[in-house]
Amino acid sequence: MEKQSTGGRAWLDWMEIGALDASEVEEVLDVTARGMRDNPLHVAVFGDDPERRRRSFRALMAAAFSVRDFSHTLVARREDGVIVGVCGMMPPEGCRPGIGQQLRLLPALLPLGPRTIGRMARWMGAWSKHDPEGRHWHLGPLAVDAHLQGEGVGSRMMGVFCAQMDAAHEDAYLETDKEINVSFYRRFGFEIVAEQEVLGVPNWFMIRQPERKSR
Repeated sequence: MEKQSTGGRAWLDWMEIGALDASEVEEVLDVTARGMRDNPLHVAVFGDDPERRRRSFRALMAAAFSVRDFSHTLVARREDGVIVGVCGMMPPEGCRPGIGQQLRLLPALLPLGPRTIGRMARWMGAWSKHDPEGRHWHLGPLAVDAHLQGEGVGSRMMGVFCAQMDAAHEDAYLETDKEINVSFYRRFGFEIVAEQEVLGVPNWFMIRQPERKSR
């Protein structure tokens, strides 16, 4: 039942944000690929063809899900159970892939071709250099299905994520290649700690410290 078609955003009141179930990984990969298909870095890495970008980024995320700890991922579900948003979050010490994980990724990525893999390596290498040394949770990917972006789904997920970080007294860190996202994340307490062009695309690196409750 599509409550969001007309008449505002009342359907958001029925949306549930909760933990990812293992049976939902394929659906999460589809939502993430559609929602992030047109990100500037993905255009730089995977090319101008939208469908190729979607397929290639989905393959990358599928490979990442197979070797990384995404068990803390949050998903936004409509009242009918359909997933409309994904909030990936990796625990402290879990966001830097080890050599073994990188080697396990290679077979899944080889079909993308050497040029694409080379661009991906430059992208990931640049991001890894900015990853903070101190304890932190790593936010991402944060994706909302393409046809629902701007409706408030991302804000709802961020509210839950930040509440969890505050309750645990944990720092959070993210990267973004979209300038519009910088002001969005600032609304939730993130601040820029570095900037860098990656493959000709401006990138921003941001950290959030937990809110201290006054006693």
